[in-house]
Amino acid sequence: MSWTNLAWNGRILVVDDAMENIQILHHALRDEHEVLFALDGARALEMAYSQKPDLILLDAVMPGMDGYQVCAALRANPALQDIPVIFVTALTQPEDETRALEAGAVDFISKPFNVAVVRARVRSQLTIKRQADAMRELSRTDSLTGVANRRSFNHTMEAEWRRCARAGLPLSVIMIDIDHFKLYNDHYGHQAGDLCLQQVGAAMSACAARPQDMLARYGGEEFVLLLPQEAAGGAAVVAQRVLDTIRRLKIPHAGSPTSPYVTASLGVHTMLPPFENSDSDALIRQADQQMYRAKQSGRDRVCVAALG
Repeated sequence: MSWTNLAWNGRILVVDDAMENIQILHHALRDEHEVLFALDGARALEMAYSQKPDLILLDAVMPGMDGYQVCAALRANPALQDIPVIFVTALTQPEDETRALEAGAVDFISKPFNVAVVRARVRSQLTIKRQADAMRELSRTDSLTGVANRRSFNHTMEAEWRRCARAGLPLSVIMIDIDHFKLYNDHYGHQAGDLCLQQVGAAMSACAARPQDMLARYGGEEFVLLLPQEAAGGAAVVAQRVLDTIRRLKIPHAGSPTSPYVTASLGVHTMLPPFENSDSDALIRQADQQMYRAKQSGRDRVCVAALG
């Protein structure tokens, strides 16, 4: 079986401080799944964030950060909270299983474990996760453009605001509005307008290059790009890339007084820590103001502001 098929069957992170246990689980699962491993809780959290496993097999008793603390940290992180966790542990008392389930685990396997049972439970949890992921994707995606919807953006925005505030990191937002879109619909019709939004959305998606970046349809012909951990200079570079990408599409716009092709006006705003005297709504409002400044100054351009 190819590596691609293994990844498709699920990426599993095994977390155990005993290498022999990791080797047993790796041998049991490697034919069907991509298997990663970590020897301690801190490393497990790092790998969960960077590798985004589909399932975590987690030992309860480890030095330093134990499995219950790891599970709590996963559940507290919006980017990781949907990863299912199966505890695989030598603890056998009913209260141990109860504690694991209360911590957020989806299953509990006692050591010494039966390999066939482990395989069956892994398959079961991966199937459940694929179904849940599909449902979440439908609820978070704009049905026309395929990018994130407003609801998904609002949820991610609040989570990233809190994360960047705690970590002392900048947070940037780019508001994007397609210029003269009503005139486009009036000239070409609403079906052509829908196609235009789909083309622009697909092209802009490539500009949200990092895993933490998010492009969303904010409403109508307006989009928003969330850039966690990005300062004003970097956000301005991304905004210019978005503008140039839209220009390169060369979608005809005969009704536009700005250009013979579809263009956009972009506003960029960055919040720098500390965030105590502001909120995420203020960041969006400021980016929106910059977008309107771009429109008032001629459209088809980027306007940038930063708040220290």
